[in-house]
Amino acid sequence: MTGFGRADGAEGGWTWAVEVRSVNGRNLEVRFRGPPGFDSLERAAKASGQKSFSRGQITVGVQAKRADPGAAALKVNQDILARYLALANQLAEEGATPPSADGLLALRGVLETPEEEEDADARAAVEAAMAASIDAAFDALKMSRDHEGAQLLPVVTDFIDRIEALVAAAEAEAAAQVEAIRDRFTRRMTELAPDAPGLQDRIFLEAAALATKADVREELDRLTAHVGSARTLLQQPPSGRKLDFLMQEFMREANTLCSKSATTALTGIGLELKAVIEQLREQVQNVE
Repeated sequence: MTGFGRADGAEGGWTWAVEVRSVNGRNLEVRFRGPPGFDSLERAAKASGQKSFSRGQITVGVQAKRADPGAAALKVNQDILARYLALANQLAEEGATPPSADGLLALRGVLETPEEEEDADARAAVEAAMAASIDAAFDALKMSRDHEGAQLLPVVTDFIDRIEALVAAAEAEAAAQVEAIRDRFTRRMTELAPDAPGLQDRIFLEAAALATKADVREELDRLTAHVGSARTLLQQPPSGRKLDFLMQEFMREANTLCSKSATTALTGIGLELKAVIEQLREQVQNVE
């Protein structure tokens, strides 16, 4: 969900630049920084973000500058200039150097830049043009994020393929669990009570009970279903939040698989499965 978009514009003596940046986030959050006096642009920015995106922390920055009115618009404050001249003449009579014209004009308050008053229609036109630039910057951000998503899709798909392969390996290994449990329990009971009456029947019953507790068929079925759901969600954007939840379900089943494992090989598959799920979860944070 990282990306960048920019748009520039000009209207009614104003020029501006809009930059929109995005980073990963579970939900959508739009933050706005704009020039003083343009508070309404924040609403426009949030509306544009909500229209285009569902996740990510997005920062919108607008830098605006009004055109310099130029020297022709400058005005000399005659009252303040007269006061400076009177003081300068008094100092000149006492031997001071007479003031120069440029020195007088540089004194505070002598030159004034009149504030231009914008009428409501002109102001509204500037704000509308800025809002359009914000929309354009969001469009550029969407293109940036779509490009990132296109590059991310094969990465996520590869992780899902690896999970599917590990589930298949776990299914093959799980078939040997019953035999391993029976052999282990038989050896233990034979060592502890080799002459106990009805030993074989007892071994059969206890081994069957242990095998039932260690049955991972349900977990493997759910993992297989989750793989199918993940593939479907990738074809139905935006699906980032649903994939986030699905990662939790993947990890829950993988944890149960490890806890029920009765063989070293199945435990190893379960641990590798958890590692791949965690890697996939990190990549899903980038999915819209």
